[in-house]
Amino acid sequence: MDLVALQNWLDNAAFAVLFVTMLLYWCSTAFASLPYLASAGTTGMGIANLCIAALLGARWIEAGYFPLSNLYESLFFIAWGITAVHFLAESMSQSRLVGAVTAPIAMAITAFATLTLPAQMQSAEPLVPALKSNWLMMHVSVMLLSYAALMVGSLLAVVFLIVTRGQSIELKGSSVGTGAYRLNRSSLSTPIASIRVEEPVAGSGLPEFTGAGSTAVLSAVKPMVKPAAVSLSPQRLSLAESLDNISYRIIGLGFPLLTIGIIAGAVWANEAWGSYWSWDPKETWALITWLVFAAYLHARITRGWQGRRPAILAASGFMVVWVCYLGVNLLGKGLHSYGWFF
Repeated sequence: MDLVALQNWLDNAAFAVLFVTMLLYWCSTAFASLPYLASAGTTGMGIANLCIAALLGARWIEAGYFPLSNLYESLFFIAWGITAVHFLAESMSQSRLVGAVTAPIAMAITAFATLTLPAQMQSAEPLVPALKSNWLMMHVSVMLLSYAALMVGSLLAVVFLIVTRGQSIELKGSSVGTGAYRLNRSSLSTPIASIRVEEPVAGSGLPEFTGAGSTAVLSAVKPMVKPAAVSLSPQRLSLAESLDNISYRIIGLGFPLLTIGIIAGAVWANEAWGSYWSWDPKETWALITWLVFAAYLHARITRGWQGRRPAILAASGFMVVWVCYLGVNLLGKGLHSYGWFF
């Protein structure tokens, strides 16, 4: 079997496996009593990851360069990145919902690359002069991996918003301390000096005083901290906390990759065009993407935001990533247009 025929077989196999994997994860989510479906879905995701890796490897051997020069190759690289990040997110959350959202997006990307793009765009062609650089692998691969991680993190934020729809909850995520409860200032209707702790919260670190005068001592030490009223069931609350935490961690992985990719691109641009930054549409949207996720992490780490507010910001980042990756090539030409649609 020649390399071109092998690639055609592998891209169709990746699409078919991801389609079946998506169905397995959806069924395992709908029928919790069938846990083996989730295990089968994990196996399917691993097979798809290997198929895409083999496809990119065969492409590399055939063309003689790292396969990131056109839309077909970059789509499969992002699909491979999503399947790889999937295993990281699934291992941290142990939730079927991770595969239920990552499998469809990976399947849709491979379907678009395999079934929608014309044959001319799927074939390997010689690199244009601007891409004949070692920076091709460094810059483009890191950028695409960051897109994959940010997409997965944003999708998990979307699922978090669905799980907690119509609810106002307070979470104790990894980015905000480790106290027993997070203090909601708006719930304190009386001055701190006049609030007393009626019962110490187990494991909260509050001192236990006994004997006369203990109430007076406690009123000077700690305000009364009450847990936020949550109408979610314990199972849904636990799922919401897991999704919020994993989304934050995956975005925390993608953001440094995005930063490194932008810096590498600026260095490459200076070598190729004599300027580190030229406000090309792709560069502008890369900066917008960076600012959106920088605001998300700043809100989580510095401002202490938890729950739905940062999740809405992260969910909006999903569309911003797609505009940066694909939208600017559909809307207009720029220095990054070669090898894509124009």
